[in-house]
Amino acid sequence: MPVLDEKHDFAHPVEGDAAWSESYYFNGYDPGCDAGLFTRIGVRPNEGTIDVGLSVWLPGDRLAMVAGVRPQHEMVDDDLEVVGVRYARVDPMREWRLTCDADAAVFDLADRGAPVVQTRVALDLVFRALTPAIGVDGQAGGAAGASAETSSTVGKGHLEQAGRWSGWIEAGGTRHALGPDARGNRDKSWGPRRWGGPQMWRWFSINVGDNAHFGGIRIGTAAGDLHRGWVWRDGEHASIRNWNVRTELAGDGLTHRVTHVEATDKNGRVHELRGDVLRVHGLPRRTGERRTIVNEGLARWTYEGRTGYGIAEYLHQLDDDGRPLVPIE
Repeated sequence: MPVLDEKHDFAHPVEGDAAWSESYYFNGYDPGCDAGLFTRIGVRPNEGTIDVGLSVWLPGDRLAMVAGVRPQHEMVDDDLEVVGVRYARVDPMREWRLTCDADAAVFDLADRGAPVVQTRVALDLVFRALTPAIGVDGQAGGAAGASAETSSTVGKGHLEQAGRWSGWIEAGGTRHALGPDARGNRDKSWGPRRWGGPQMWRWFSINVGDNAHFGGIRIGTAAGDLHRGWVWRDGEHASIRNWNVRTELAGDGLTHRVTHVEATDKNGRVHELRGDVLRVHGLPRRTGERRTIVNEGLARWTYEGRTGYGIAEYLHQLDDDGRPLVPIE
């Protein structure tokens, strides 16, 4: 996976597929104040919408959620605002500012039966890149097999980038200031996006200090699994050619609690990581007759004796009994 230049931080030409999307995603977490976020804005001009999802990790196993959609019939990349959530590109591939002032629903992830609480969420955060943007531009022709199938369902082009966060998050009048250990990743995708397309995926976003970062995915398709990703170590990057994953599950047989990863890079080096999942939030979706759940896990990662944080995200297509169509490894 190559380093991509600044032009990919702007909108790409819209193609004719009805599901064409250009999306912007950020995540981050500060173990010092036990707060962070994951958020996505997607522009779908052929469907005439722009939508946002903002989820804020709060201390004590709470998650505050903001969601909304508004009309948008043309591609935009400089007015990314929906229901009070705004992304502003300050310096392409180097700095973004995220702000919010919106109503939110707060869930207790440790007690699914607890009542949902309504509150106000505000934030003012700056993401500053620690690595270049690494990805694929989606312009190469002749894709076949799993690569071709993935391009038609989860996007043609994609980039990821690690960074440091500064600023604050406020919920219910309590402000959490992010400290020097607040890190996270961002990504950007362009192309057709159909949530019911992949049979499964395992997506990882990992930061261990300022000098070790991982990002990537294993996607299950009818043509086989596609492995993509990258590692940044001490000022250099390498592509990941294989994600070998072993999962320890909760009693429901669906929620991941510990993720063991062996990521083999293009140079043959095997990176062993363990992710202890601190919290999981399930995001259900339905596409036609197919039910999907995306389990977003905030994880504490261990790598070479060091500790970091990030995301372990599992997507499952479900059968009529709510079981994954692809067995969890």
